[in-house]
Amino acid sequence: MPVTIALHFWRLTDAETADTLARHLSKDEAARAARFVFEKDRIAYRIGRGRLREILGAATGQAPGALRFSYSSHGKPFLPGGPAFNLSHSDGLACLAIADRVLGADIEAHREIEEGVAERFFSPQEFATLSALPPEEWTPGFFRCWTRKEAVVKAMGDGLSIPLDRFDVTLRPGEPARMTRLDPAHGALAGWRLAHLDLGPGMAGALAMETGGDTLAPEIRELPEGMEVHASA
Repeated sequence: MPVTIALHFWRLTDAETADTLARHLSKDEAARAARFVFEKDRIAYRIGRGRLREILGAATGQAPGALRFSYSSHGKPFLPGGPAFNLSHSDGLACLAIADRVLGADIEAHREIEEGVAERFFSPQEFATLSALPPEEWTPGFFRCWTRKEAVVKAMGDGLSIPLDRFDVTLRPGEPARMTRLDPAHGALAGWRLAHLDLGPGMAGALAMETGGDTLAPEIRELPEGMEVHASA
């Protein structure tokens, strides 16, 4: 049975939008926004949190400002009673994934990365595969791998720590997003499903969920004007 994942994307850069959405924030959230040193970070937080409240409020039939989040021991927000959600942001873009099961989502803008980072954090098989790519494919390949691994770690839960070299994911261009190895101490490989998010040049994204074998069915619900996103599970 396909598991629907609703995907919302929005920009985090408009000061006027931040002022409008700030009315939804709790006192704690408003205080946190005020503590950011740089204005761009204050704007991004207020838009990110305010729009998150609007979307989840619509999903639960509550006013955005009435939502009461609970927090894990590591500060990760969740809504008692659901739905499950995961928010990621990079380079002024937010991605919110919502489903009826715990999931992970990650997006990353490409940036310069030293080879030693991949060697340190990826498994030997992943590093070998990455190193065999043409030079122009190294950075895209790194971020395909990185976002897929981060999405898996997020989906495993905030309280579960797993070294990134204890599981393998695909990373070659055009290769479907898959987990290909998982240390048995951290669960069964067969139950995991990943999806690739094509966000256009210079960005990468991924979704991950332990479905027990069900397929993922990502659905794009919201996009900034002029942006295209394609999700493939």
